[in-house]
Amino acid sequence: MPSVTICSAVFFAAGEVQAKVLGYSDFHPITVEHPIQSLTPDGIRGRADGIVEKIVTVLTSP
Repeated sequence: MPSVTICSAVFFAAGEVQAKVLGYSDFHPITVEHPIQSLTPDGIRGRADGIVEKIVTVLTSP
């Protein structure tokens, strides 16, 4: 089943290390600018709008 990992840029390196330890060689997370917890709903939507095309590409690529 296709899936995508989304993380804030600050956690990108940690995600890569964890993926390597677990043997996920095809780990390519999509990052968003950090922080996100303090954003308003509109701010979250803005960040999401900026990565929608990347998400679609990952989910529809062979």
